[in-house]
Amino acid sequence: MTYKHWQLRREDGGLAWLDFDAAESSTNTLSSEAMSELSRVLSALSSQPPKALVIASAKPAGFIAGANIEEFTQVDSAEAARALVKRGWDLMNQLAAVSFPTLALIRGHCMGGGLELALACRYRIVVDEPGTRLALPEVMLGIVPGWGGMLRLPELIGPGAALDLMLTGKGLDARRAYRLGMADACVAPRVMDNAARVLALSGQPARKLPLMQRLLNGPLKSIVASKARKQVATKARPEHYPAPYAIIDIWANYGGNALDVPSSSASSMDAIFRSSTAKNLVRVFFLQERLKGFGKDSDFAPQRVHVVGAGVMGGDIAAWCALRGMTVTLQDQSAERIAPGVARAAKLYDKKFRSDKRQARFALDRLIPDPQGHGVAHADVIIEAIYENLEAKRALFADIERRAKPEAVLATNTSSLRLEDIATALSAPERLVGIHFFNPVAMLPLVEVVTGEQSDTDAVKRAATFVRKIDKLPLPVKSAPGFLVNAVLGPYMLEALRCVDEGIAPETIDAALVAWGMPIGPVELVDTVGLDIAVAAGQALTGSDAGAAPRGLMQRVEAGKLGKKSGEGFYVWAGGKAQKATSGSIPAGLADRIIEPLLQATKRCVRAGVVADGDLADAGVIFGTGFAPFRGGPIQTLQTRGDGPVIDDPVSPLVPEGA
Repeated sequence: MTYKHWQLRREDGGLAWLDFDAAESSTNTLSSEAMSELSRVLSALSSQPPKALVIASAKPAGFIAGANIEEFTQVDSAEAARALVKRGWDLMNQLAAVSFPTLALIRGHCMGGGLELALACRYRIVVDEPGTRLALPEVMLGIVPGWGGMLRLPELIGPGAALDLMLTGKGLDARRAYRLGMADACVAPRVMDNAARVLALSGQPARKLPLMQRLLNGPLKSIVASKARKQVATKARPEHYPAPYAIIDIWANYGGNALDVPSSSASSMDAIFRSSTAKNLVRVFFLQERLKGFGKDSDFAPQRVHVVGAGVMGGDIAAWCALRGMTVTLQDQSAERIAPGVARAAKLYDKKFRSDKRQARFALDRLIPDPQGHGVAHADVIIEAIYENLEAKRALFADIERRAKPEAVLATNTSSLRLEDIATALSAPERLVGIHFFNPVAMLPLVEVVTGEQSDTDAVKRAATFVRKIDKLPLPVKSAPGFLVNAVLGPYMLEALRCVDEGIAPETIDAALVAWGMPIGPVELVDTVGLDIAVAAGQALTGSDAGAAPRGLMQRVEAGKLGKKSGEGFYVWAGGKAQKATSGSIPAGLADRIIEPLLQATKRCVRAGVVADGDLADAGVIFGTGFAPFRGGPIQTLQTRGDGPVIDDPVSPLVPEGA
């Protein structure tokens, strides 16, 4: 029998191989059609059982990426959601119940429903290569791993480790997955088929948890659940993000079966899908996919990067590029000025490669101090990240242009100066683009790719391609004061500081906005950015003099209290953390008052064409500032409250660019 999505073959020794090759798709996803077909395959195999079954991917990239997200977006009722969960739950139970041994051979990404399928097998082998990654990321879409993940993962690796993975959605590489017990073996690609063959036919019993872990997954569940709820409560409010609380409840009280939860419960499918959170987080997923599409239509393959300016921003840009595999030369006036940036890079690499110190060393080897700027002549991408002085940038680019390769991307990381003004120093001003990172570089995924009036279209495309090559999200923006992100953050922080001038405690202001859903409060954000930088950026963006700035801000700057970097700003800083007093009661309407200027500034940016449409504005503000993802972005927030369309033109469809 032949199948559309699955390829079944039997070996003479009795082993069967089932390769997943989703039709008309470059990626394996579990569509309803593919799942129905798998059920038929399993039924046919049960009639003529093989000695063992190996499930693998026929795709060159990836095992199974999870459920078909397009089908998920068509779920329009709690009943439809329940039917979707039941289809997957029943299929994984069918796989787990077959009479013969089963093995999942995992090479590449194994996400969501793909991992739940692997968990339903008796054995798992992970292939040790960079693309292999395992995760249950459903919580990041505002939903739960309802196809058996909440049942089987705690049984396999213990409830503490399983809840950590399910509540964060974080992924594991092959070696970490093996060490945690998610796989029976971790093997090289050249031996994966033979290793799968041997293990599948070995007859060895499935992995069993130690006694204490079995107790924690059974009679002592309440202890683990209580601890998990307390940990989740420090990061997410149940009214904003119900899914993590539902995962704990379904595991602790319903045996990991979401179908058993009564509809009246806050953990039920009905409640999860009634919540706007899941809808908005799925929307954010598509926004992210759209950003990933920019730069795909360029064959630019950068390998060497030169960064000028080894301050915090320039040094961290260079460190990140080296982390992502680029050879990077870092230039400043002396080796002594470059040394702190290299030291920060070493700490970043040690943190990123805890389990593989060789990789940390390799990354550090790719970061080359270059006081004389010799790397300019060899670089594919040159990024200027010096202080915000127009004449200094002009002089630097005039020198760079003379020495750079003709095809090299020339980029400025300016946050407030016009590209058009900087480009006047170039004989070919069309070469200049903006590649604007955000601090901290290692944490914020967004990079604004700025098009000036003079910028060449191909240069902009190559800049976007470079941003994707270093695993960041490129947001195309037009050259305008503050571009998008700083243009919307400025009014937001200004309103917060006006509230401080009115006598409202910084702690109260920050608590109000964190409760609203922001990752940190606006006053703490100002302290983190630096009070002097906030003043300079405000003046550059608005043309205002210092007299227009909030009184409390200017007093602190004049006293040398510049925020986190000086040890004191609006807060005293110790050990890298703001020392805050108790916030007290929050005045009604405070958060709405402070967030309103951000919403309106975003609307102005869309109307002015700084970004192409409201979707991209939402993407930029979410991924560039951490704006409450469960709200779907500033434009979505305005539309949800009934403000009407932001612009007359229809908003672009949520599909990846170039798809």
